[in-house]
Amino acid sequence: MAVNWGFLGAGFVASRGLAPAVHTSRGATLYAVASRDEQRSATLEPERVHATYDDLLADERVDAVYISLSNSQHIEWVTKSLEAGKHVLCEKPLGLSSIETAAMFNSAAHNGRLLVEAVWGRWHPRFARMVHLVTSGEIGDLEHIETAFTFTSDMTDNYRLSPSMGGGALLDVGCYQAHAWVALTQGASDLTITQLERTIGPTNVDLTTDLRVRINNNITAHSVSSFALPSHQQFIVQGSDGQFSTEVGESFTTWNETSSLLVNGVLEEFPVTNAFVEMVENVSGVIDGDSGWIVSSADSLRVAAILDSIARHP
Repeated sequence: MAVNWGFLGAGFVASRGLAPAVHTSRGATLYAVASRDEQRSATLEPERVHATYDDLLADERVDAVYISLSNSQHIEWVTKSLEAGKHVLCEKPLGLSSIETAAMFNSAAHNGRLLVEAVWGRWHPRFARMVHLVTSGEIGDLEHIETAFTFTSDMTDNYRLSPSMGGGALLDVGCYQAHAWVALTQGASDLTITQLERTIGPTNVDLTTDLRVRINNNITAHSVSSFALPSHQQFIVQGSDGQFSTEVGESFTTWNETSSLLVNGVLEEFPVTNAFVEMVENVSGVIDGDSGWIVSSADSLRVAAILDSIARHP
């Protein structure tokens, strides 16, 4: 049985990434879309276009909702979707704080529905291979994680530049790197900030956050998140007996292209992969009671706590 998906929002990621993924995924149907513009909603080619978000949530044929609204709207519409009996896949970062994130997972538990953070890169086979290289001990004991996700673009009137709407580089692209720390260190249960440098922009959001941390006492990590530096993605992991690094394909957002991983000097290649499809098929499978892998609530809650600690750090 195919899961009927309803979309709240029809922006860039929904239209370019998720809608095509649902259309091509096994076990999933793009049944309905609601956005501020019904004509734009129709371009995603759903079976139905609803005039309002509430209309979509009242539609009994919608099994699951994908939410790609501004960060500050997540808690409202995730909660309303769960209370309407829908499963939810919500764009990252799930909440503006760990308090919001915990409240959403509590609502999911109360309503008996699934809530998943759409950190789509975690479904990529290369990322899974990276996690296995660490957990299997193939590079020895994990020692250092070096990551970066930076870009510059014209974001006039974009929510990413608004503090009240959950803007800033840390929440937008730093969350990918925090997810990497959690995935590679079995939860990053103990994390200490050792160095933090921020560049605050004219709208009072962080344009750049340069961060060094110590994880679980003996692992160091350095991340750079930025809207103000040239486009660059990097992912290097050093162990006591070797290292690996992403090569071909963006480190966190490789999409519909071949990619590669350099492991102890040997290049491992991965075929063309659409991680949006991998995510949709896995989440749909879990919703339908079949097998599938999803980002756990524990991982999303831990990432939210880490982002909180960084944001509050003087």
